[in-house]
Amino acid sequence: MSDAGSRPTAAGGGHPQVSFEDEPLVVVDEQDRVLGYRPKAECHRGDGILHRAFSAFLFDRAGRLLLQRRAAAKPLWPLHWSNSVCSHPRRGEKEADAVRRRVEEEVGVRTDLELLYRFQYHARYGEAGSERELCSVWVGAADGPIRPNENEIAEWRWVEPAVLDQEIAARPNAFTPWIKIEWARLRGEFRDRLASFRRA
Repeated sequence: MSDAGSRPTAAGGGHPQVSFEDEPLVVVDEQDRVLGYRPKAECHRGDGILHRAFSAFLFDRAGRLLLQRRAAAKPLWPLHWSNSVCSHPRRGEKEADAVRRRVEEEVGVRTDLELLYRFQYHARYGEAGSERELCSVWVGAADGPIRPNENEIAEWRWVEPAVLDQEIAARPNAFTPWIKIEWARLRGEFRDRLASFRRA
């Protein structure tokens, strides 16, 4: 990857664990009606169980996107580059609250985020399991310093949108499946919204 701002996450940073394989996810149907709650590991096993999720894209004042490389211990797509933050709302938690919470837990940023769209996808990671998600996509500004949680993030960097376009085209297997789907739509339908983050 070509961005000079790439920084490995320091080991032993003392961040708390924020993801658990037994945490209950919100299982839904294709109309987003709640069907119940199942452990995360179960939702990701085999072909997966449809559940709620979210992806956050954070931009700095130069309009660059914060990318993270997923920690090596992740059961699905370890050490793949992905969007700024992605996770799941918890039982009884409003989605907007879940996004704000996880952004602070994972990259140490407090910010307001805007929901742009929702979509459903399924992607399989070999025999390790699948993501089968009804995913909401959020955008926001990241004006403060980045304090990555080393339990979630192996490496992070800022990247120009045009550079990310080139990298995904050249090395698609280096990226998670969901960022490729989401980024294509953001760069098309929501291009003007992304450009609004450039304030330098």
